[in-house]
Amino acid sequence: MIRENIDRIRASVADICRSADRDPQEIVIIGVTKYSDIQSIQQAVDAGLQHIAENRLQQAVAKYSNFGHITRHMIGHLQTNKVKQAVQLFDMIQSVDSLDLAKEIDRQCARIHRTIDVLLQVNTSGEAQKFGVAPDHAADLLKHLEGCPTVHVKGLMTIGPLTQDKIEIRGCFRRLHDIFQEMEQDFRGSKNICMQYLSMGMSDDYPIALEEGANMLRIGRAIFQVG
Repeated sequence: MIRENIDRIRASVADICRSADRDPQEIVIIGVTKYSDIQSIQQAVDAGLQHIAENRLQQAVAKYSNFGHITRHMIGHLQTNKVKQAVQLFDMIQSVDSLDLAKEIDRQCARIHRTIDVLLQVNTSGEAQKFGVAPDHAADLLKHLEGCPTVHVKGLMTIGPLTQDKIEIRGCFRRLHDIFQEMEQDFRGSKNICMQYLSMGMSDDYPIALEEGANMLRIGRAIFQVG
């Protein structure tokens, strides 16, 4: 069933990309394993899934040691006191939203002589319960991140608003895409900032995210829910 779910999502992505004159091969599909066990994750990997993500560090520690050649993403809020462990486990941290966090990631990466890819999380919905830098402050934070050499910023991430209003959802995704394009120009030539990934869209709203320019999707329930 998990394989069928992945095939269904890939077909949907391909259809949307064709309508938008985009290449579906450029879309990264990440399986969010928050509510999934190791067996289910293995089924997804066997079906060709190459990226997995967790919201909580401890859940990832318990699950991800079983998987080798797969890209592991941290997509939940990361506390600075857990950075030491996170930079050893994950390949990308998508939830960087403060200079303090970025500095600690930089410090811990320098300690073990590695670099790590991150995304800047932007709160485009303005919802108080969501983490993320305010849109108007994104550029300033990125300028400071140029001073964190082991932190390689690869793009932006946002979480759509908790609503059924497609117009509101589209507006939040479109705003991140606009910021992405601005940052692409403003930081062209930067040593450690390159706007490559626009991570937005989950199980319920990924079609809208694709239409608004997303090239990285974080999908959990639509992949792992069976029955």
